[in-house]
Amino acid sequence: MVDSIDPTQVPAWNELRTRAESMSTVRELLDTPRDFLRTHAAGLSFDFSRQRIDGATLDLLVALANELQVELLRDSMFAGDHINTTEDRAVLHTALRLPFQAELSVDGQDVVGDVHDTLNRMRVCAESVRNGDWRGADGRAITDVVNIGIGGSDLGPAMAYRALRPYRQPGLRCHFVSNVDPADIASVLGDLDPATTLFIVASKTFTTQETMANARYARTWLTGVLGEDAVARHFVAVSTNQPAVVEFGIEASNMFGFWDWVGGRYSMTSAIGLSTLIAIGPVNFRAMLDGFAAMDEHFRTAPPARNVPMLMGLIAVWNRNFLDIPTTAVLPYSNDLSRFPAYLQQLTMESNGKSVRRDGSTVNYATGGIVWGEPGTNGQHSFYQLLHQGTDDVAADIIVVANPGPGSDAAHAAQHEMLVANALAQAAVLSCGVTEIELRQAGTTEDLVTHKVMPGNRPTTVVMVPDLTPFALGALIAAYEHSVFVQGAIWQINSFDQWGVELGKKVATGILRDIEADNTEDPDLDPATRASLTEYLGLRSEKR
Repeated sequence: MVDSIDPTQVPAWNELRTRAESMSTVRELLDTPRDFLRTHAAGLSFDFSRQRIDGATLDLLVALANELQVELLRDSMFAGDHINTTEDRAVLHTALRLPFQAELSVDGQDVVGDVHDTLNRMRVCAESVRNGDWRGADGRAITDVVNIGIGGSDLGPAMAYRALRPYRQPGLRCHFVSNVDPADIASVLGDLDPATTLFIVASKTFTTQETMANARYARTWLTGVLGEDAVARHFVAVSTNQPAVVEFGIEASNMFGFWDWVGGRYSMTSAIGLSTLIAIGPVNFRAMLDGFAAMDEHFRTAPPARNVPMLMGLIAVWNRNFLDIPTTAVLPYSNDLSRFPAYLQQLTMESNGKSVRRDGSTVNYATGGIVWGEPGTNGQHSFYQLLHQGTDDVAADIIVVANPGPGSDAAHAAQHEMLVANALAQAAVLSCGVTEIELRQAGTTEDLVTHKVMPGNRPTTVVMVPDLTPFALGALIAAYEHSVFVQGAIWQINSFDQWGVELGKKVATGILRDIEADNTEDPDLDPATRASLTEYLGLRSEKR
C-alpha cells in the first residue's frame, strides 16, 4: 500500500500553483500547436487542446502524479490489494470485465472464475427471457422487465438501457424504479401486465430501504392478480442475502450475487447489469465488457503523458485546485446519452466528495468537484447562457458521437450533422469567446458591444465517439472511472467508501419510527427537524 502524503507539500504542487498565476488563455494557447494534447484510447478520441494547459504544465502534472505515487496505487488496485482502507477491501471492478482466460486470485480466491460463473448464470437467465422460454405464472412469455434498485443499482443500468437503444431486443422493454416516492413505481406499473412482467430486485443486502419498499409494493401488485405462488416466476434478485431473498419468495437459483470488492457506483458490469444483459443480449453485453477492459488495459499500461484517464484526472485536478474552477458540465451531444451526466454525478461526487485523507487527517485543499449536465442541444437553450457569460468559470466535457447509429436514413444523417455542428460551435465559443474588437468589426452597434462580449477561456474537452456501440460505451465509462481514481489518488483520499451516505439513512430510519408513532418530541432530533416533523404530521392528518 502506498504512503499517505500531503499533496500541498510536494514540489510539483507549489510549482503548479505559481504556474497557474501566469497561465495563458485558451485562445492564446490555441495559437501554438499542441498535438500532444490530442490522443486516442480504445477507439475513442480525446482532445484536451482547449484546456488551459501547455507542455510545461503537463510535465509538472505528471511529476505531481509521480510524487504522489498514483501509478503505484493504480497497480495496487489492479493487483487486488486492499486500497479501500476504511473498509479493508480490495477495489476490483476491473476484474468484472476480464476475459475468462485471465488469472487473478485475491485473498486466496479465484476472482476471474467467480466472475465468469456469475456471468454464465446471468447469460442463461437472460437468454431464457429473450427467447421466450421463461414463462410467467399463466404460461405467457415475459414482455417487460422492471429493475428495482437505487444509486448504483439503478443509475448504470438505466443509463446503459437508454444509451444502447438501437441494440435492444424488439418486443422486450425494460423499466427502472428507484425513488421511494410511490409515484415512481405506480407510474411504471400502471401500463404493465403482471402476467408478462419480470422484476429484478437489486440490493446487495436485500435490506436497502427504498428498494425493498418498492419490491414489496411490486409483490403486492403482482400477487393481488396472480396469487402468492406467482412470485417465484416473476421475481429474481441481485443480492448476497440468500435467506432474505428466499423469504421474499424468490428461488435461490434465481439470485445473482456480487462481491464486497465491487462498489455500487462501479457495479454495472456485475450482476447489477442483468437488465442490460437481458435488453441487449449476451454478445452485445460481452462487447461492452470488452470496451471497459480495453480502457482498463490502456490505463494500466500507457505512459502518463499519453494515458487518457491519467490526463483526464490530472487536468481535473489542475482546474479544481490551481485554476479554482469548482464545477464541470458534462454535455453529451447525443440524446441516447441523456442519463450519462447523472451517472457521472454519482461516480464522481460519491467517490471524491471527501474532506479527510486516507490517513484520517483533514484536507486543506479542494477535493471532488461538482459534476452536472444535460444533453446538447437542449442545454443550449437552458443553462449555456451562464456558461458563456456568467461570473463563474465552468469547465466542460463535450461528448460527440460521430455517426447517428444503426438504421438511420439520409434525413436522419443530415439532422445529426446539425447536432455535431452545434457541439463543435459550443466548444469553440466556450474556449475562445468573442471580443469587443471582433464584435465591432462584425458591425455590432456600440450600445450592444459589452452585452455581447463572451470572455471564453472556459476549459473544454471534446470527446469523440465514432459510433455509440456497446464497446464504445464501456470504454467511455471506464475512462471516467479511472479519471476519478486519479483525482482521488492525487488528493490522497479514499475514493471507494461513502460514509456520508450512511448517516442520512440512519437518521431517516429514526424519523420514520417517529412518524409511525406520531412522535414530535424525539430528543435525538434538532429543533428545526422536530418543527418540520410536527408540520408534516399535522398536514398528513388533515388529508386522512
